[in-house]
Amino acid sequence: MAVQAAAALLDELMGRYRNLAPSDKTKELNWEDPEFCKYYMVKFCPHDLFVNTRADLGTCPKVHDDEVKALFEKSNSYKKQAYEDEFIRFAQSMLNEVEKKITKGKQRLALMSKNEPPSTISVAQTQKNDEQIKLLSEKINSLVNEAEAAGIEGNVEQAQGLMKLCDQLKEERETLKKQNDNSAWSQTAELAAAQEKQMEVCEVCGAFLIVGDAQSRIDDHLMGKQHVGYARLRSSLDEIMAARAKEREEKEKRREEERKERTRRDDIPERRREREKDRNTTNTDARRHDERHNSVRDYERDRERDRERDRDRDRDRKRDDRTIKRRSDDREDRERERDRNKKSRHEDRHHRRDRSRDSHRRRRD
Repeated sequence: MAVQAAAALLDELMGRYRNLAPSDKTKELNWEDPEFCKYYMVKFCPHDLFVNTRADLGTCPKVHDDEVKALFEKSNSYKKQAYEDEFIRFAQSMLNEVEKKITKGKQRLALMSKNEPPSTISVAQTQKNDEQIKLLSEKINSLVNEAEAAGIEGNVEQAQGLMKLCDQLKEERETLKKQNDNSAWSQTAELAAAQEKQMEVCEVCGAFLIVGDAQSRIDDHLMGKQHVGYARLRSSLDEIMAARAKEREEKEKRREEERKERTRRDDIPERRREREKDRNTTNTDARRHDERHNSVRDYERDRERDRERDRDRDRDRKRDDRTIKRRSDDREDRERERDRNKKSRHEDRHHRRDRSRDSHRRRRD
């Protein structure tokens, strides 16, 4: 990586052909060479969007050259369509991942709101318990005084009975105190849950945001690399798809105008009158033959033109179908790879547990 970075810096400072001798011929630039980054020529390279972030894609192994990008933009080759398709697939795969992240974040917030602890004791019940605790404390103190007086008088059985009653009242008082403690804990949990409810998920990058947070923190998030990168991916993808839709509409519009022009030429009354005059001349047969020949030739040419347009339309439709199918296959491959990794981790966990169990059994034996 360091060597590539140094080479790129030298290319920028001294030129691409810094190591060539004066007598050596320089290679002509060609945007179709595999060493140049396709994504950078189409729009931009996604590897440059998330540098030093959690979504960092690493350094791009291809060359980014502005001159090559200019040649690519000026070219009219049909191969540009394949480059755009590859950019669309890569951008769509990244946006699919962030959409899954956004969905999981929303599900997490919904689950946290559902798991809110219910209030066990109301405020009125707490006040009532406090009053009962106060009455029980007064009654316990009076019973203790009576028990002491009975003990001083020598009435031991009465003193013991009063103390047992005091113990029962103390147990009842402790129960009421525990209920009040549980009520305080429930109110604290409700407050914490209410604070968690104030979170929301960013619809662009999937990050958790605090509702009503300071404007400076919101601005920092909006200007962050991840938020700006995903927003740029979405806008670029929308621009490409909109340009393709506009081009398709223009093609359809031109075809419709050409059909109308052919229909208008065939329906001109003047041409019909000329044909009638030609039929009354001495050279009627020859003119009829020429007209028929010209009509057949125009008809064949128009049919060939229609077939060419139909072939172009079918080719565009097939290319779009292949793009959709390739995107679906890529998604299925990622799902299968994720399932294989999950199964492999599960099997590794079982193997480690079996080895640990065997080693433990051997040490015990």
